[in-house]
Amino acid sequence: MGSVLAASSPNPPPPTSSGAATAPGLMVPPGFGMPPVSPVIPSPGASSGQQQEAETPLPNPGAFEECHRKCKEVFPLQMEGVRLSVNKGLSNHFQVSHNVLLSTMGDSSYKFGATYVGTKQTGPAEFFPVMVGDMDNSGSLNSQIIHQLTDRIRSKVAFQTQQQKFVNWQVDAEFRGDDCTAAITLGNPDVLVGSGIVVAHYLQSITPALALGGELVYHHRPGEEGAVMSLAGRYTGSNYIATLTLGSAGAHASYYHKANDQLQVGVEFEASTRMQDTSMSFGYHLDVPKANLQFKGSVDSNWIVGATLEKKLVPLPLSLALCAFLNHQKNKFQCGFGVTIG
Repeated sequence: MGSVLAASSPNPPPPTSSGAATAPGLMVPPGFGMPPVSPVIPSPGASSGQQQEAETPLPNPGAFEECHRKCKEVFPLQMEGVRLSVNKGLSNHFQVSHNVLLSTMGDSSYKFGATYVGTKQTGPAEFFPVMVGDMDNSGSLNSQIIHQLTDRIRSKVAFQTQQQKFVNWQVDAEFRGDDCTAAITLGNPDVLVGSGIVVAHYLQSITPALALGGELVYHHRPGEEGAVMSLAGRYTGSNYIATLTLGSAGAHASYYHKANDQLQVGVEFEASTRMQDTSMSFGYHLDVPKANLQFKGSVDSNWIVGATLEKKLVPLPLSLALCAFLNHQKNKFQCGFGVTIG
């Protein structure tokens, strides 16, 4: 009896090749298998990616004084006369330079400069301390020392003399947090006379693209003191930067746009309440890497048109620069030629 029942009972279904378990209560005919069924459960990678995106910290906004820097770099620098610059690296940390200027409008001059870079590395291309100085043939000296005191605090000391007399000196301290930058500058302090200038900056990242901040300038001398405050905002997009500074002294707005790897454009608007003057300027920077050529041009509301052309003579460590500016209102023309070696 038992053998008859065993012979008549159906054979058990073969196991599925994928290894998926059969749902309870579901009969599978012999010779057939169930397709694998993926459970409806969010993958850990997607959830971790969303959590990481939500917990992404805000970036450091940089220094307050660099808010309009990208736009200003597009505009050409004015040069007059003939300029010769020779740069020579004596070691990995020390470099000297010689600059000769032959001018038709002012005095010709010679300037000797030296740069020292320390061994303390804080970034891919940042070494501290940095000491930079130059002196011209009349004995005037410009020098500054920059040092990274801690991972977040950076200090700078600058001196300026004119014919062996102190003209200006200032001390800066800058703190860079994870999402903010604060700086304070003390200029020309004189305890005996009771004069000096204090400048305070603060810039905070509100979102990964938006940064807001402010600047306070206070000056004091016998019989006179005053303060000027301004607010700033900067929005950074994928290929553009828009910046606005508003204060009691006036307004400054700039827009920088990178069209492609070769072309960059910038627009600036400045209004001064003290001078009762407004101006607007447009500039562009064209880079032709295959020809080792850079061209910058600008035009403003005062009908001043300027352009510079720089050519690098590869493989020689030599570059040539041509500059021309024309003021249509004053009918004034300036041109310059420069050679840089090293």
